[in-house]
Amino acid sequence: MINEMSSNEKIRKFCFTQKIKIVMKIGLKKEDKALIDKRVLLTPLQCKEIKIKCPKISLFVQRSTMRCYRDEEYEECGIELVDSVEDCDIIFGINEALIEELFPKKTFFFFSKILKKQTCNLELLRTLLAKNIRMIDYECLTNNLGFRLIGFGRFAGIVGAYNTLYAYGKRMKSFDLKRAYLCKDRTEMENELSKVKLPNDFKLVMTGDGRVAMGALEILNQISSLKRVNVTQFLNETFDEPVFVQLTCEDYNKRKDNQKFTLKEFFNDPTPFESTFMLYACKADVYISSHFWHSKSPYIFTRNDAKSKDFKIKVIGDISCDINGPIASTLRPSTIDEPLYGYNPQTESEVNFDDENSITVMAVDNLPCELPRDSSEDFGREFINKILPHLLNGDTENILERGTICKNGTLNGYFHNLNEFVYKDVTMIRL
Repeated sequence: MINEMSSNEKIRKFCFTQKIKIVMKIGLKKEDKALIDKRVLLTPLQCKEIKIKCPKISLFVQRSTMRCYRDEEYEECGIELVDSVEDCDIIFGINEALIEELFPKKTFFFFSKILKKQTCNLELLRTLLAKNIRMIDYECLTNNLGFRLIGFGRFAGIVGAYNTLYAYGKRMKSFDLKRAYLCKDRTEMENELSKVKLPNDFKLVMTGDGRVAMGALEILNQISSLKRVNVTQFLNETFDEPVFVQLTCEDYNKRKDNQKFTLKEFFNDPTPFESTFMLYACKADVYISSHFWHSKSPYIFTRNDAKSKDFKIKVIGDISCDINGPIASTLRPSTIDEPLYGYNPQTESEVNFDDENSITVMAVDNLPCELPRDSSEDFGREFINKILPHLLNGDTENILERGTICKNGTLNGYFHNLNEFVYKDVTMIRL
């Protein structure tokens, strides 16, 4: 049985409770495209919370044997199970829906995987347009300043940092952590961290200061023997204890003309800048990437950099996982089942992860899937607090509008760059 909501949950006040303008039927679809993904938008308790606070919402959950929460757990919270969510006004998923499950003139929320013009989902986008579907992408739900309101980035960082420590233990044969996806939950995973044994001269460098990085820090800060130091200390001092440093853009990029670095200039146009990451690569044993990288930005380190005899890093946890991008050793994504591979800098080729001449790479690209219950709970809380009020109260801040890829058979103006992608050499047929 699921425990009753805590007192804090019962007394939580929602800004939308008394202001609902419309009655709607909401459906949580099953995930049937990526069977390894057991995440959900809302946990059973969160569904119950919405049902209590928003009586004008009718909430339905499509039956599934795959998700991390069993059907019975939703039933125990008073949520109605259905075989199909076709009758619902708004349909929520995590991954993109199957083509045959795209019901005309409905509103869908999911991660579309079309923003980078992925050809694998071209048919999906054309179908959304042909069926007059409003499709809202979680990735595009931002505030007025352009900052994302919802995402799985925090748990990508949490699992990514844990997996990087797992990779180091395997590479050095010094400790063995239980895989995150085999743990019941985050608590069990974090209990494994007591096994981490780091040498006194160990150094770790991490790039990034956003959601992903904050998640990674939650794990690193739990290693009692691992001390955080600043950039100057990391580059210039020696230690008799394991240390790590967190780098922001300014710490590992500089202007080519040696003029003063300004973050605004870097974001507006990164082409006049170059990486200084080799300063850290010559000191660190492990590197965790948890940054956002733009295609016009400098590579963090190149294949030639990795060939240098001074390049010291032996284990890289590439949470960002940009293929053929800023981190030369990331040749491909790795998988939850096989999270590690090796990169030989001299041959620029993949080898065994524990090859003595290799850099061990952890580049799992669906990290939150390893802790589906915890990451779902975190995502659902953000949805309830930051997105649902706008869905119910008229979207006066245009948050949903900015996240709408298409509606009424046309692309939203925010995504005009997809026009050539979707319409090239194609005659659209209304279904």
